Amino acid sequence: MRRCSRTGCTELAVATLTYVYADSTAVVGPLATQAEPHSYDLCTGHAHNLTAPRGWEVVRFEGEFTPPQHAAEDLTALADAVREAGRVDRPVEIVAGNATTGRRGHLRVLPAPPTEG
Repeated sequence: MRRCSRTGCTELAVATLTYVYADSTAVVGPLATQAEPHSYDLCTGHAHNLTAPRGWEVVRFEGEFTPPQHAAEDLTALADAVREAGRVDRPVEIVAGNATTGRRGHLRVLPAPPTEG
């Protein structure tokens, strides 16, 4: 869980603030999936009360800002994957380029899912 970027605020972040300097616009939208270096995470209060400098426009998401929810099955799948990766009775697979380090190559790049069209 990410916290609000405003100094002294300890509330949970529910929105992300980004700037479009070319258009003199501040954009407040739903919380981004990942923290970005040129954006700011905001709590509900700061997201609703944000003001911009004179001459700037604020574009604000009109829905209700809500904290991200992780489905129980997502968390269970993550826990199962971590548990499986840590098993010591799994066969060790040597991956090309990794053979000299003696480390297990348990991370894999998966192909993109087929697109429906």
